[in-house]
Amino acid sequence: MAVLPILEFEDTIVETVAANPVVVIIGETGSGKSTQLSQILHRRGYSKKGMIAVTQPRRVAAVSVARRVAQELGVRLGDEVGYTIRFEDRSSDITRIKYLTDGCLLRESLSSMDLNKYSVIILDEAHERSLNTDILLGLVKRLVSLRGSNLKLYSKERPTNYIESSLKTVLDIHTKEQPGDILIFMTGKDDIEKMIKKLEERIMELEEGSCMDAVVLPLHGSLPPEMQVRVFSPPPPNCRRIIVATNIAETSLTVDGVVYVVDSGYVKQRQYNPSTGMYSLDVVQISRVQADQRAGRAGRTQPGKCYRLYPYKTYLEEFLDATIPEIQRSSLAGTVLYLKSLDLPDLDILRFDFLDRPSRESLEDALRQLYLIDAIDEDGVITQIGRKMSELPLEPSLSRTLIEANELGCLFEALTVAAMLSAEISVNSARSKGDPRKRKKPISPLPDGSGFGDHIQLLQVYESWDRAGFTADWCIDHDIQVRGMMFAKDVHKQLRQIMHKMAKDPAEVDLAPKRRRREEDYRKLRRALCKGYGNQLAERMLHHNGYRSIGFRSQLLQVHPSSVLKGDEDGVLPDYVVYHELIATPHPFMRNVCSVEMAWAVPILRKLEKLDVNKLSGASDVRKEVTGVADEVNISNKEVSVEKDVGDKIRAARERYLARKGNKS
Repeated sequence: MAVLPILEFEDTIVETVAANPVVVIIGETGSGKSTQLSQILHRRGYSKKGMIAVTQPRRVAAVSVARRVAQELGVRLGDEVGYTIRFEDRSSDITRIKYLTDGCLLRESLSSMDLNKYSVIILDEAHERSLNTDILLGLVKRLVSLRGSNLKLYSKERPTNYIESSLKTVLDIHTKEQPGDILIFMTGKDDIEKMIKKLEERIMELEEGSCMDAVVLPLHGSLPPEMQVRVFSPPPPNCRRIIVATNIAETSLTVDGVVYVVDSGYVKQRQYNPSTGMYSLDVVQISRVQADQRAGRAGRTQPGKCYRLYPYKTYLEEFLDATIPEIQRSSLAGTVLYLKSLDLPDLDILRFDFLDRPSRESLEDALRQLYLIDAIDEDGVITQIGRKMSELPLEPSLSRTLIEANELGCLFEALTVAAMLSAEISVNSARSKGDPRKRKKPISPLPDGSGFGDHIQLLQVYESWDRAGFTADWCIDHDIQVRGMMFAKDVHKQLRQIMHKMAKDPAEVDLAPKRRRREEDYRKLRRALCKGYGNQLAERMLHHNGYRSIGFRSQLLQVHPSSVLKGDEDGVLPDYVVYHELIATPHPFMRNVCSVEMAWAVPILRKLEKLDVNKLSGASDVRKEVTGVADEVNISNKEVSVEKDVGDKIRAARERYLARKGNKS
């Protein structure tokens, strides 16, 4: 194995770490930072004082890098070297180096605020500015001051039709250039599949013997393990690999043997709009940091070339310096709930010292969401329900649903729905793909949700698979991805275990599956869903073919065409529904929709009337202001002369105080 560049600086790194609590390591792509830093510190004794934690923004990277380090140290994965990702823990009491996603480290800090089982924390790929890494950076700033020299922190820096342009460039490289593997950057799984199909067709058309052979391979985050192995295996003799990848290959995974890189200049980015509560998946230009990372993937083992499908002027003048941090383009409900759960005495969410501040609108949106689903009270204090929610590795809406379901006696059913949604199981859109004439046999019909909507259908689908013995054949017969269903089954099992551990008395947790469903079972589950999705409630419009969202996001919505939610015999849809997510198309659509009853919606509407976002934030000046007004009310005849704007402020505060006083009486 070639000596990696970082090893030349081992002494310098160790000396610097010894002298400083925080160190920034900057190095070229492929210099060995991800795999060697942990080993260097392990060799120099840092793992004797506690584990060395290395965070990764992606699950695939955490697993693959841990596997590589275990191999290099000659130990079994899960012993001295391990990893922890969502729903999977391959570490033990003897683990000294642990790779884990940044979200898992955040979750660990809930039970151990000072993270005292770690002697070193390496925040890998910090430049990607993932949401969890940004929160970690903010919290670790505080932690460094508390633990002083006992903790060491690291942070590692480091065309119109792009498919057709990439295709032409790759074929030119393949037919004219010297041996060496080719890495192509595409925006997502769909683009990768299109590119692979076109490449394979064009390569088959090449004259035999005109050039070396080629094998075309995908590389993306949802790739099955057996396909991942193919990507990292060397090609057969007289054959080159052509790897079509997402931005996961920029930094998280290194493929040896790549000599040529083709960079389209684009990336698919998920972005959240707090004013609409809507996510969109947009193809956007990469940043200059990303462009440099992609170029650095060429020529690890011999001189390489990077073919950029955009002018140098575009790189200089149009590309952003760095990627927009995820914290500035994500829903922050889970993040704010985590911060509230820490019980920091001086915490004001709207003034929290984020590394890159998200918009006030995004933070207010998160506070409203948490208030409407009972995670925080009207003063912004985390509730007992909120504390339970923060212990679950789910988005707040699903965490709240599980807690309510346990109270109503339908926890097993809610766990099933949460698992299916976490696995992103699609039971309708996939059925429209492909040519039915090419299928060997017709697709078997699926349950229809009994008229209540998509969440009930997901429950019914899982139960049908259960009755069939969880077989792959059942999934194939119903045109549902086997791997996704197996993942849902694994999540279901782990969520059951978590709920058992959380309960003071395991007998309080009702996990008995019901083999024979009654409408009352579905009613309980829908009621629990209404509690969880309280901020995602919509009311049918009488004179419009659609719904209006309720609360602080007033907009017109349509039910997604893939939904099984249907109208009655007259075509009339339910009066109230909740939705799992909104998707941005020319018209905003609600996806994964479930009918709920008006009686369940009324308490949510009443909560909206008492909503004060400054109080929800935990702002201390607001509390002082209200206390002062309370004193003023008790003094009947004292005149106070103030400026007009101050008077308005006091009058507004008095009105809030009297309103609260009236509500209490």
